Amino acid sequence: MNRNFRFAARTAGQSPRASRVAESTTVEGTIERVTYVNPKNGWSVVRVRTEPPHAGELIAVGFLSAAHVGEFVRLTGKFGIDPKWGEQFQVDSCLPVVPATLEGLERYIGSGILPGIRKKIAAKLIAHFGLELIDVLDREPERLAEVPGLGKGRLARVKTAWEEQRGVREIMLFLQSHGISPAFSLRIWKQYGPDAVGIVRENPYRLALDVAGIGFLTADRIARSVGVPEESAGRALAGLLHLLGKKSGEGHVWVPREVLEKEGRELLGEKSAPLPQAIDELARTEHVSLHTARGVTLLALRSLERSESRAAQRLALLTATPPRIGAIDAERAIAWFESRHSLSLAEGQKDAIRRAADSKILVLTGGPGTGKTTIVSAILEIFSEKRARILLASPTGRAARRLAEATAREAKTIHRMLEWNPAKGGFARNDEHPLEADLVVVDETSMLDVVLFSQLLRAISPACRLILVGDADQLPSVGPGRVLGDVIDSGRIPTVRLMQIFRQSEASLIVVNAHRINSGEMPVSAPPGGPGDFFFVEREDPEEVVKMVEQLVTVRIPQRFGFHPTGDIQILTPMNRGALGSISLNARLQDLLNPAGDSIERGARIYRVGDKVIQLENDYERDVFNGDLGIIVGIDLEEGSVDVRFDERETSYGEEELDALAPAYAMTVHKSQGSEYPAVVLVLHTQHYPLLQRNLLYTAVTRGRKLVVVVGSKRALELTVRNVRIEPRLTLLAERIRSASPN
Repeated sequence: MNRNFRFAARTAGQSPRASRVAESTTVEGTIERVTYVNPKNGWSVVRVRTEPPHAGELIAVGFLSAAHVGEFVRLTGKFGIDPKWGEQFQVDSCLPVVPATLEGLERYIGSGILPGIRKKIAAKLIAHFGLELIDVLDREPERLAEVPGLGKGRLARVKTAWEEQRGVREIMLFLQSHGISPAFSLRIWKQYGPDAVGIVRENPYRLALDVAGIGFLTADRIARSVGVPEESAGRALAGLLHLLGKKSGEGHVWVPREVLEKEGRELLGEKSAPLPQAIDELARTEHVSLHTARGVTLLALRSLERSESRAAQRLALLTATPPRIGAIDAERAIAWFESRHSLSLAEGQKDAIRRAADSKILVLTGGPGTGKTTIVSAILEIFSEKRARILLASPTGRAARRLAEATAREAKTIHRMLEWNPAKGGFARNDEHPLEADLVVVDETSMLDVVLFSQLLRAISPACRLILVGDADQLPSVGPGRVLGDVIDSGRIPTVRLMQIFRQSEASLIVVNAHRINSGEMPVSAPPGGPGDFFFVEREDPEEVVKMVEQLVTVRIPQRFGFHPTGDIQILTPMNRGALGSISLNARLQDLLNPAGDSIERGARIYRVGDKVIQLENDYERDVFNGDLGIIVGIDLEEGSVDVRFDERETSYGEEELDALAPAYAMTVHKSQGSEYPAVVLVLHTQHYPLLQRNLLYTAVTRGRKLVVVVGSKRALELTVRNVRIEPRLTLLAERIRSASPN
């Protein structure tokens, strides 16, 4: 049974309302628990404590993802009997309302819906104002200062939050009057503020461009409801833009015109405005570029086309400009480094140093154990002796810390090196204000998408040298483009590919198996109970896979290898969804590893003191970045805030900011890019079939420093090793590099 529905099944059997199965009913009450939320469509299971005349508890199901714990709501729908889960209230509409009783109002105000107002303060407010509290909040919020314990800062936050709640109620009423789910109402309100209703009425397709998480399909439903005809030109343009955005989300920069027309017909239907004319019109807008290459007409989002073009031009300019640091005697430099460290470099490593000495731009690629770190350290020492100004960077905070540890030098994220300004939405470092450096080294460049690569090149002075380091066989970037592969394939940028596995790594099955996987060979498992750092544990049944993962994390690996279950062991899986996806695994592991303690619920997530969490977005004010791992070290139940320790620093999140954090006992392989962990447990099963690709397995295995355990079906492992049929990303960067001029 799915963990998220166990509570629903138990509770449903306790209710006596089965006789009202088919009646349409309206109930009011407080959301006490969000048991489940489908992250794709917002379908939810919630527990509601209801008010008279339907006093009691019920399990409500429907599109309720905008609702949260503590909110007082009016639900309209029907009681029904689910054959598996029992009685449920099937919701047609959900509106936040203000309770009409003192008890309900106290629960509502103290639920965390207003920042800094919890149970104790709520009780004081009710005791002082009674049912007039709502009028006070609406018309005279400054009167809240009459209650002891409310300072100016808290009062200001309460006033802002209450105004937001009123706005949300308005937009939800409007949307639901047109039969639209309230799931994205809060996002719409935050984007447009008081003008939300007018904007949605005038051009609902703006939602797909402006509001995160609202795609064309949702905007199209709203448009149908407010009367926009199917054959409108605006609908066709919005649908085509949606398809281009979808393709960029899959990694493509360009889309063939015939593909866009075909998928446009499937999306928009027969009544759509003529698509050939719509595509021509779209190409004349500021949003889209049209180009003919390889005998095919291609389209791209204008921002991606510009990034690709500028990246090629900047590489040409860098290549054509003499370096600020002059000629280096490579042979003398190699001998100096070897003498200084009492070692003898391999010929491949020496060749890499020679290429770095005489190249403006160099790509250094190779798998684990091939000595990339040694070469980078040697290059840095040699250029330091020439008094070069050196900057080191990586796409993520975790990768930057690894680079700093490996080189004993400061390294930053690319965003921080380029001085991202969140207020202006851009970088302070650019071609007008370039980086003050003679050599820039960027690690983990397989993670670079074309937009960030373009911004990086724009900030590098033409006289500066650039070294791109990465493993070209890993997963490509999450964002559009295949930067590292295209730069190498262009044939215009000097590239050193390291192949030799060095002696210190020969005993490691992790390293050996990474190279075996990359060559299409099955990995070799160490014998059960024997020495080794790579093991395959075969389990076919998904529930048995989960049980084995739990046993490995809690007992086997800690006892045998001494690794801490949360601090040292990282569970990886190909997907988010499903019984063997990161969402389900996190729920199981949280209950197992951290079952008790102070907690706060936000949607379907529970945050507890001691939880391992991951940051989901870059936050420059907090100095916390997408992919950073932390531990919850404190929860203030009165304020509704969560304190998280990232490495040696702590930062606090308000309840409304918790969407930036997710449990991290398990994560997807894509999320792990740029990181290494002492121990990795990889879940691999035929349930993951759509993502079973060789480069995913290779990337996962190379995340483990000291131990890798693969748990799952042998069939899935075989399929993954064999599958190199990866859809190539449609980009033109390689061609553009070959033809670019420095102008």
